Amino acid sequence: MEKSIREFSGRAFSSDDIDQIIWLRKTFPKLSESELAKTVCETLGWLSLSGAEKRVTCVNFLRQLAAEGVIDLPAKKSRKTVSKKRKLDLSPCVEALPDETLEVTKIGGVELELVHAGERLKLLRAYLKKYHAIGEQQPIGEQLSYFIKDSGDGSDIGCMRFSPASWALEDREAWIGWTAGQKKERLFLVVNQSRYLIFPWVHVKNLSSRALSIAAKRLPGDWLKRYCYEPVLLETFVDTDFFKGTSYRAANWECIGQTKGRGRNDRHKEYLLSVKDIYVYPLRKDFRKILTGTKPYKAVDPDAY
Repeated sequence: MEKSIREFSGRAFSSDDIDQIIWLRKTFPKLSESELAKTVCETLGWLSLSGAEKRVTCVNFLRQLAAEGVIDLPAKKSRKTVSKKRKLDLSPCVEALPDETLEVTKIGGVELELVHAGERLKLLRAYLKKYHAIGEQQPIGEQLSYFIKDSGDGSDIGCMRFSPASWALEDREAWIGWTAGQKKERLFLVVNQSRYLIFPWVHVKNLSSRALSIAAKRLPGDWLKRYCYEPVLLETFVDTDFFKGTSYRAANWECIGQTKGRGRNDRHKEYLLSVKDIYVYPLRKDFRKILTGTKPYKAVDPDAY
């Protein structure tokens, strides 16, 4: 068995893997950063369960190798250019958002709309950019977004997004009973509710907890269909300087501890963020057995879809 010399995002890389990346870079010097990442994914079989290339994660790994002097990377677009492009994508949507002056206090019911790429997703991101407490940024990795809708008239009354779980949460690991190896192998089965917004003009009793309950029932099936595996645990963070977590508790989420004030992928203990309460919601009764590897998780063949 080849000796692994490093790990990144839960994957072990042997010396032969690194040599292969170096060879690809030297052999195809005209490839852009993104094209090189695609080629590395194809060569090393770095794929998600759905068969999709993990190109974004691969780009981050290539940048780490470049920072260490293992490889060099082609010149990339400046941050200013990238930021301008993102602003152009969202600003027209933000400017077109209605100025709601009439408060909504009654609705016919609550339903969720799974949002796909296109104008509806741009609109959802515009709402987050304008009204969410921490704004909006381009999500990385697997994610699902939903509009919360009034089932009576079909109007949008909020939105939410689910994306990859945080890498390091001591209180979560202790609560699950995870070893470092188990977490590395099964972290993808935990999904983070990274954004949640009820529009500021909507004031309907119990709306937030109702939407959370509906999402918890619907998300496993939607995630399975999109990414070919079913998550077993939801997590989220509540900044207690601004919120009390009442809606989460009402929807049977459990507060299990606090963050350490670090970003999602911060492995160097750079305390840059505020401390937040950690809330979790099991999607299955046997979630611990699945997360610790004593029971298989639900997955389907990508060709089934």
